[in-house]
Amino acid sequence: MAIWLKNILPGLVVGLIAGSFIVKPTLIEGIYQTVSYIIGTLSDETNMNIIAFLYLFGGLVGMMNISGGIKGFSEWVGSRIENERGLLGLIWLTLPFTFMMPMFRIMMVGPVVKSLVKKMNLSKQKVGFTLDISTESVIVLLPVATAFVGFMVSLVEGGIRPLHLGMSAYEIFLLSILFNFFAIVMLVIGIIQTLWNPAKRNTKQQTNIEEKEHEFHRAGIKRELELVKAQPWNLILPVFLLLGLSLSLLWKDGKNKGAETVFDAFSMADATFVMLLAVFLSLVLSFIFYVTRREKLDELLYHFYDGGNQMMEAISLLVLIWSLTLAAEDLGFSSFISSSLGSFLPPSLTPATIFLLGSVVGYFIGSSWGTWGLFMPLGISLAASTGASIPLTVGAVFASGAFGALASPLGDTTITTASILDMHIVDYARYKLKISAIGAGISLVCYLGAALLLY
Repeated sequence: MAIWLKNILPGLVVGLIAGSFIVKPTLIEGIYQTVSYIIGTLSDETNMNIIAFLYLFGGLVGMMNISGGIKGFSEWVGSRIENERGLLGLIWLTLPFTFMMPMFRIMMVGPVVKSLVKKMNLSKQKVGFTLDISTESVIVLLPVATAFVGFMVSLVEGGIRPLHLGMSAYEIFLLSILFNFFAIVMLVIGIIQTLWNPAKRNTKQQTNIEEKEHEFHRAGIKRELELVKAQPWNLILPVFLLLGLSLSLLWKDGKNKGAETVFDAFSMADATFVMLLAVFLSLVLSFIFYVTRREKLDELLYHFYDGGNQMMEAISLLVLIWSLTLAAEDLGFSSFISSSLGSFLPPSLTPATIFLLGSVVGYFIGSSWGTWGLFMPLGISLAASTGASIPLTVGAVFASGAFGALASPLGDTTITTASILDMHIVDYARYKLKISAIGAGISLVCYLGAALLLY
């Protein structure tokens, strides 16, 4: 339905209702189950942290917009960037300051990139894809200080607990980073794409896959933002305030949980909650800063809500995706695959098979966390039963989730980047899939080769 209608929302709703009626095949119970999945999603603390973070960050971006911060900073940076390579390089240079969480990075970099793309008349798809690669493919390879580390290590811990391997979950996680071939391959592709400057692109073809909107859509707000006075400090101060608060609160949260070093603190901290707390405090302090600079109170509040509301499409899609993942768990997908493959799969094919299956499922559910949650118990149990390398198989699981999050039209990075850059989500996902499929093919060969070398 998403491909047919070129719109994800109706397909997600139908898929969720279909899954609910398979679980509870009566009219009243099926409807009740559908609502229960949505309520269960909204009851999850991590999910609500992400939702609140997206809305509050969108509100902060709206305030930076009307105060002239984004316009001023974009003009300042734009005067120093002369071509596409410079803009793509800028995206990579922001990585050391925004690597903690994918949503944080995209929301931080996206608005500035959007204004520069429009000003320089560049390809939204290529720039957006570079932003996504430098986000998803890098963050899953970092062993500390990201929102993923704690979750990834806990999944490995749950899978190896009954096996008594003599290795800690974190040790296996560190080894698996070397075998996350998809993330590594896509990282290389992203760097090559940044450095390579081919002949002039086909602007007509690229225009065809950009978001089309009515000529009067948000015309008043766009005109208003064009008239604001450029004031780069109205972006620089909130951004550095947010970065400083994020790092200091990550360290403090980890220390409160028993960490002794900075790296341990970043690994143990609850990154999703810390990011929410940091953006809330930054929002309050930035609001006070803007008021002292004589920005109009009514305008700030209006554009706070407007900025947050601009993220409601992404938020509603994520809620439906998370709900659909709950339905997949209740339908016993992981148990079915385990019972089907565990009896005959040879060890040399286990990592490649897990990567292939996980990538397919990850593409259709669009969630790296959901894919990891479904396939980590399956992958570790298959590796143990067939004698395959556990670090290699764990790396394959993490790689499959990275593929789904990067390539899927349901992926949070795809949805968020497309929403910020005003691209059609399905068409943008098709653009990404062509390159991601090449990376997946190379990765599949790597898993086959690595398994043959180990056995």
